[in-house]
Amino acid sequence: MFGADKGHAANNDKRLDGAKLHIGVVQARFNAAITDILWQACKTELLALGVAEKDIHHVTVPGALEVPVALQAMAEKGSYDVLIALGCIIRGETYHFELVANESGAGVTRIALDYQLPVANAILTTENEAQAIARQTEKGVDAARVAVEMANLLEDI
Repeated sequence: MFGADKGHAANNDKRLDGAKLHIGVVQARFNAAITDILWQACKTELLALGVAEKDIHHVTVPGALEVPVALQAMAEKGSYDVLIALGCIIRGETYHFELVANESGAGVTRIALDYQLPVANAILTTENEAQAIARQTEKGVDAARVAVEMANLLEDI
């Protein structure tokens, strides 16, 4: 299992207790070979941190530029403690990489600030597919851990 060992040990840490959390996850399907593994690693870690499977709402969108609008729709519902953005943008030969990377990142941040709702951003931006593959599992686990910790932090503030 991707992050089960770390997650199990982390359950003794109140910051990483996901037992009462409701989490929305938006996954971009573009570069699905990468984002599917991101999602599986993220989900495995969320479950290891105590989040009930029924409390994880996962949706997919075409690409990274569509992630923020789906996050916004979830934020509007008001039923989530935290959101997670999953995607993968691999540099190509044109300026399109910078546009997608910058705009999707800004959109994700805007949702978090506008709704005062933590959003764990695990939209990978890499130079090539090999870099994405090297990061896909670790970043999925990291997204889950960041999400749970930030949801608990904002609950305590």
